[in-house]
Amino acid sequence: MDELVSEFVTETLENLSILDQELVKFEQSPRDKDILGSIFRMMHTIKGTCGFLGLPRLEKVAHAGEDVLGKFRDGALAPTPASVTLILKCIDQIRGIVEHLGAHATEGEGDDGPLISDLKAILQNNAPAASEPVISPQGFPVAQELLDEVVPPPAPILSDQGFPVAAELLAEVEAAPVAAQPVAQ
Repeated sequence: MDELVSEFVTETLENLSILDQELVKFEQSPRDKDILGSIFRMMHTIKGTCGFLGLPRLEKVAHAGEDVLGKFRDGALAPTPASVTLILKCIDQIRGIVEHLGAHATEGEGDDGPLISDLKAILQNNAPAASEPVISPQGFPVAQELLDEVVPPPAPILSDQGFPVAAELLAEVEAAPVAAQPVAQ
């Protein structure tokens, strides 16, 4: 392995350990500009060095994370639990690629597209992209912010024959769309 790449792997893994600690602090104090600045600079360094060393996969992942962190740092985007979780996933993905680089002298193959898409979605919507929208019982899409706060409903109560009890049936009937019917006179 090239000496520059070897040094990059060693330094990046050390920085990722520090980054993990900084992210724990960031979760506790998401408005702390010093912590956020430190996290952003580490991500920026990783991204910039990837470009210099010709590591396009790693550069793309780091760039997507850096973009979100930059918006946090600039105050253009408020950190949420979901967005911080995606930053943590980004760091984990970077760590995996760097570890593979250290062990095999290549970035390895992998599909970073979903993670990068989710990070880009934060920039557009302040929420991670969902592969499929969650639909309420009334048939309307549910906002991601509400999903993060909702406790899953209890399982339906079933009769001895395995059918939902009357209260459950009534809820299904009320939730069903009503077709216009002429009233008999």
